[in-house]
Amino acid sequence: MSDPAQSDSAQTDSAQSDPARSDSAQNDSAQEEPRATEASAEPLTPLLEARGISRSYGSVAALTGVDLQVRPGEVVGLVGDNGAGKSTLLKILCGAVQPSAGQLLVNGEPVTFRSPKDSRERGIEVVYQDLALATELSVAENIFLGRERRRPGPFRILDRPRMATEAAAALESLAIEIHSVRARCGLLSGGQRQAVAVARAVLWGSNVLLLDEPTAALAVMESEKIGQLVTQVAKRRVGVVLVSHNMPQVHALCDRIVVLLRGRVVADLRRDETDVRDIVMWLTGAALSRN
Repeated sequence: MSDPAQSDSAQTDSAQSDPARSDSAQNDSAQEEPRATEASAEPLTPLLEARGISRSYGSVAALTGVDLQVRPGEVVGLVGDNGAGKSTLLKILCGAVQPSAGQLLVNGEPVTFRSPKDSRERGIEVVYQDLALATELSVAENIFLGRERRRPGPFRILDRPRMATEAAAALESLAIEIHSVRARCGLLSGGQRQAVAVARAVLWGSNVLLLDEPTAALAVMESEKIGQLVTQVAKRRVGVVLVSHNMPQVHALCDRIVVLLRGRVVADLRRDETDVRDIVMWLTGAALSRN
């Protein structure tokens, strides 16, 4: 029989003679702990959440019991046929329309938006299909429209150099190519005007960006550039809600696709678990009979 004392002594000598092995074992043990922590980590709190949102116009129900969540860095596609309630929901999310029932939450906190000004103060910006750009003003002036920088002093003169510098920095950070921020917006292409509207929303929207048909009137190449811009925005941990009829682009850009049908959410699909054909089947209602 071997002497237990000798065995213990040998193990102690081995640990002392090979400190690297002992340190390595400790490091391996320390490295394993974060994995368990990550696995048990709770999902990120939604930047913006809609719970049971309903909206009626007289006897017509535009939305019924709609739930929607947008998390940091997530692009959520909101699709549906004409009259499905997409625009109504977008207007509720930005405060342009008040819901008949339901609740909105920002970062987990219940909120009430009585106007778009309230949602902007919470870092939520919207880009409508018509862009809402003043074509006779410059790029910089449009980006700071309603939020102009002014010089200190009794006359509060517009600080145009500062606005031009900040506007150029905002465009550069999103890889938007426009030759001069002093150019009139009316002289830009459709894709460039759309990019300016998105850049303005990104500059002021720290939480969520709502996009209503951003590529509807654009050529193929310009649509691809807007798609790249959406990806850049999401990398900033900004949540994006994308309303579009371009199903291939929605599937390519969005992490999740929420389908509205006659004012109700009928599907909440993950991109890696669905395809364009499946989205169209849900959009038309054909998937309901299949299920």
